[in-house]
Amino acid sequence: MTTLVIAEHDNKELKGATLNALAAATKIGADIDLLVMGVDCATVVTAAQNVSGVSRVLVADHGCYGEQLAENVALLVAELGVDYRHVLAPATTHGKNVMPRVAALLDVSQISEIIDVLSVDTFKRPIYAGNAIATVQSDDRVKVITVRCSSFDAVAQADSVSASVVVLPQQHDAGLSVFVSASLAVSDRPELTDAKVVISGGRGLQNGDNFSLIYAVADKLNAAVGASRAAVDAGFVPNDMQVGQTGKIVSPDLYIAVGISGAIQHLAGMKDSKVIVAINNDEEAPIFQIADYGLVADLFTALPELESVL
Repeated sequence: MTTLVIAEHDNKELKGATLNALAAATKIGADIDLLVMGVDCATVVTAAQNVSGVSRVLVADHGCYGEQLAENVALLVAELGVDYRHVLAPATTHGKNVMPRVAALLDVSQISEIIDVLSVDTFKRPIYAGNAIATVQSDDRVKVITVRCSSFDAVAQADSVSASVVVLPQQHDAGLSVFVSASLAVSDRPELTDAKVVISGGRGLQNGDNFSLIYAVADKLNAAVGASRAAVDAGFVPNDMQVGQTGKIVSPDLYIAVGISGAIQHLAGMKDSKVIVAINNDEEAPIFQIADYGLVADLFTALPELESVL
């Protein structure tokens, strides 16, 4: 019995989310194949060979997979998937785009955002914005699964190459989509989903210019900057900064919520953080119910004071 894990990468580096998905695959207890699809991705393949627990690295290095368009890669994953009992991918934007297509092509149900593996066919996943945990048992011949990365500690990378490489000849171009361009935000701060410290702002900041107070503290803490959905919808910051059920799921060592009331949608994305600090001038704000430390104060006073002592 072998598990197939879909590697997430940018044709240069293996993304950390892949290591979390591999941790879930390890709990299933089978041999693991790691599928790398891309173009000119030799450095990714080498990194994949060094990951603990991986038996084989399957490599599809072809132009049609260069931008990893979901329509193309899903065809390859589904073709390979019939020979596996489990197919896993991180529950990132890419994974959520590809895996439903794979499940449809294999005519099976998808099991989304698992947070624990109980057995080879039984898993736990959050429902109702994380307010309840469902135990799901599947008798599908292939289990197509996305993994909530914050629930699994990343597997280690070995000191030496241990996995063998299998080169795949398949080239699938569905002809349904064409890559035009990508506009990526560039920042010196850590990636939101990988950061050890995250500080997020909400509607209480009143406008986008006031996020400079958040940025100043973040720079002192080497923290990533997030935002509530309310702040994103109001146009204060771009939507790639949104933390929550419909944004990014984070579980840093320290999460600081500033001017965020604590709507269920937001809590679903950050309540697994190890230490939560809330700053809000409303002592009845729901965020205080899950915060380890709460400060009832005007954020426009508290943030400059915090920056000055860091």
